[in-house]
Amino acid sequence: MALDVAPVPHGRWHSFRLALRMARRDISRHRGRSLLIILLILLPVAGMTGAAALAQSTQETPAERVQYQLGNTQARFRSMPASNAETVQDPVVETATMTRNFTVDRDFRPRNPRAAIPAGYEVLTETQLTLTVRAGGSRAGASGGGTSDVPVMAKAVDALNPAFTGKYTLLEGRQAAADDEILVSPGALERFGIGLGERLTTADGTFAVVGTLRDATYSDGNPILFLRPGQAAMDGPAAQRGPLGETMYYLVGPTPVTWDQIRDLNRSGIAVLSRSVALDPPQAAAGGAAGAGSAMPAAGYVTGVLFGALALLEVGLLAGAAFAVGAKRQVRELALLAASGAEAPTVRAVVTAAGLWLGTIAVVAGAVLGAGGAAAVVAAARHLGSVRFPGFHLDILPTAAAMAMGLLACFLAAVVPARQVARQAVLGALKSGRAPAGSGPWPARVGALLLGVAVICLAAGRTLGLTGDLDAVAARTPLVAALLTGGAVMAVMALVLLTGTFVKILTARTAWLPLPLRMAARDSARNRSRTVPAVAAVLAAATLASAAMVLSASQMEEAKRTHMWAAQENQVSLPLETAPVQSPGAAPAPDIDPAGVAAALQRELSTVQWTQVLKGPVLSKCDMQASADGSLPASNAGVDCRQYKLAVPAGHECPATPQGRVLDGQDWRCNGSMFPAGTSGQLPQLVVGGVDELRALLGREPSPAAVDALNSGGMVVSNPVFEKDGKTTLQSYDVRQSVPGPGSVAARKPLSNTELPAVVDAPDVPVPFYGVLPPETASRLGIRVGNSVLLAQLSAYPQAAEQDRASAALAQVYRIQAMGFYVEPGADRTGSELLWLIVGTSALITLSAAGITTGLALADARADHMTLAGVGAPPRLRKALAGAQSLMTASLGTSLGVAAGVVPAVLLIGATRMFAEPVVPWMPLLALLVAVPLTGSALAWVFARAHLPVSRRSSGT
Repeated sequence: MALDVAPVPHGRWHSFRLALRMARRDISRHRGRSLLIILLILLPVAGMTGAAALAQSTQETPAERVQYQLGNTQARFRSMPASNAETVQDPVVETATMTRNFTVDRDFRPRNPRAAIPAGYEVLTETQLTLTVRAGGSRAGASGGGTSDVPVMAKAVDALNPAFTGKYTLLEGRQAAADDEILVSPGALERFGIGLGERLTTADGTFAVVGTLRDATYSDGNPILFLRPGQAAMDGPAAQRGPLGETMYYLVGPTPVTWDQIRDLNRSGIAVLSRSVALDPPQAAAGGAAGAGSAMPAAGYVTGVLFGALALLEVGLLAGAAFAVGAKRQVRELALLAASGAEAPTVRAVVTAAGLWLGTIAVVAGAVLGAGGAAAVVAAARHLGSVRFPGFHLDILPTAAAMAMGLLACFLAAVVPARQVARQAVLGALKSGRAPAGSGPWPARVGALLLGVAVICLAAGRTLGLTGDLDAVAARTPLVAALLTGGAVMAVMALVLLTGTFVKILTARTAWLPLPLRMAARDSARNRSRTVPAVAAVLAAATLASAAMVLSASQMEEAKRTHMWAAQENQVSLPLETAPVQSPGAAPAPDIDPAGVAAALQRELSTVQWTQVLKGPVLSKCDMQASADGSLPASNAGVDCRQYKLAVPAGHECPATPQGRVLDGQDWRCNGSMFPAGTSGQLPQLVVGGVDELRALLGREPSPAAVDALNSGGMVVSNPVFEKDGKTTLQSYDVRQSVPGPGSVAARKPLSNTELPAVVDAPDVPVPFYGVLPPETASRLGIRVGNSVLLAQLSAYPQAAEQDRASAALAQVYRIQAMGFYVEPGADRTGSELLWLIVGTSALITLSAAGITTGLALADARADHMTLAGVGAPPRLRKALAGAQSLMTASLGTSLGVAAGVVPAVLLIGATRMFAEPVVPWMPLLALLVAVPLTGSALAWVFARAHLPVSRRSSGT
């Protein structure tokens, strides 16, 4: 009978079923290794799924907005800020408006929303107020022991009306019934240290707190008082209206408010949130302002996919190492399968099928875990009264993408060892039971080619970013960024492909090393299929971490450089000058007593070190209203409305392009106090005084030259930009003079120019003042001087309770309802914490990769270690070998990764000028290069088992 060699029908399917069955049995036999691979894929998939769900859960849906804003009412009418009748609101977010005509229609008169409500509705009102609460003995003022007046938001609304179900919820207690009963938010109880049934004293009376109420639009932690419409405190002397000074009107009834009605109301300056329109917005308005809210998740998808891909690249490489060890354990049975007639695709399928099994389990479990964790976080946040998450929204697109990437990463991690096993000689495998060591020269060749292309891209990007006119370079920025980013990515890929070559070169000459390092080097070179993925995973993590550290350090340095200082750190400046007269005939504001301000501040704050009155030119009697055509007003003729500035001498201008781009952000002419010229804060721009005033402004002792200049009638200048050849030019200008653009002082036309001898004594930080002028010189120049601010130095930044007490005390001195209290906090100092957080995250990834590699290496060489133990090797040798293997993996990976991350990041910052200059954080990088590998080696030495049972090695194991 002739031999039939035709393919069996459905033979491929049968062979694949065989592969699936064998893979499933191998997974069940090696549960530890299988669980490791599942966890490696599961965690990033769960992280991506959970992060996407949480990001989407921060976006309020129209249904949720209707529930939280309207409750069961039909619509809400409110005033809309509009300058003409062509302003259109968004159908869902009524506070978001747009217009094609930005001109101001002087004849436009908005209507009162109450007068525009159509007939047939029951109307409920909600008015936002500000009440002053006496916080005596509360947590707001506990440290002081006295009382303080704290402004608190209040709402006058029938909150427990059934029409507001979903918007307001009673948490504890009962509904307020009497005129002296109110409801409060849980944050108010915490803020003022009271409980239900206790009384709360305000400037408008004392009220009993009978219940706590949740407002769905505010977190429970916000202190809010809830009154009833018409309650006494609404019309009390201390009650102030909210930011818009308006009352919102809620319509209760069966008839919906249509989009056509809303458009008509918009023309009258009324915004409407309608239940029917928000739930079914018109197509014509679909591209309006509501679409802006959905742009954030779309932008986040790109970032999430990028970081997710990097995470899956790392864990995929580690999973590849685990599959390589598993394939080596399977090599003998796979060789028997091949010897019995199985083709190479079937042998490959046995290993890749394990990747499909484990990948499927991992991505499904990861998606469930991520979604469940996000749902739990949202539920917990909602239970605690947070409005960060309006509801749980599972985002299907990134979840599916995360699952697909995870399955692909696991499958690809199994492909390489599967191909190696399928290519090996059957007889050799049956004799030795070991997989081949090498993978051929192609990875090194491709890696060298990619590295060359990466160097060309990086060089081209740097050349284009640093050559030519600055405006032309700015136009090429997208191309420069693309070249540098692409070059960085290709450099990482090249180093990954060249890792095997690096391992071979570094382990070629190891005779001089101690025994554990020598054995670890030879093991790494002999088992590059296991070593290379682990080193590459550490390389990818170190690349991302080092690049992030350079970018973060540069950004933090830029933030410190551009920080707008109001005064020296922990200084507060309080105004003493009376407010300018805004209209002819108006009564002048009363003078502020500096001693009273200082006494109130020192009474409430124990951290006040000193106070200093600063004098400057005054404007208390100047009519600030300019004519419509920009000319100076005729009212108050003869009144001096001059202020003063310093001129920038020729040659001291900040170099810039015709388009206004600064050529060099580090140029001394582009930095320092009052740059940009005219940028000022609470301090007087020109301080009239002596050494005491200068010492207070500098926060240190003035220089001897500055003291001599003040004593001799000269001026001390805060910035060398304003001084040239020992002279400075004092210019006067009229404050009523209109200027183009944002109103820079430098753009005002000078009325006079006076040259004065000057000495530069610059503060350590750019405090906004031009300089200090002696009183005698100011009098000679005819400058009218008066008290400007009280400058106080605190020894520490005050707590919120201290600020409350100080604000209340100052409000009494200034005879106003509430007093702002701003203490200069200094530049952001959290940059170093962020850098070390990045180091810690990278260290965790590096130690995990090194630990996994060490564990796989120990498991792979278990038989060899038992042989060593059998011939008398000391137990500590296995521990030392574990430490050496971890040290080699982490050191090589972090070294290559730091080089691949720092160089492109520095080039990117320098070529694109995203920051003034690149900053390399050497200490965090050194910790990543040295401390992390040593820590990983120490941990491997500690946790590795020293003793193994001695057993007879069977052939091929």
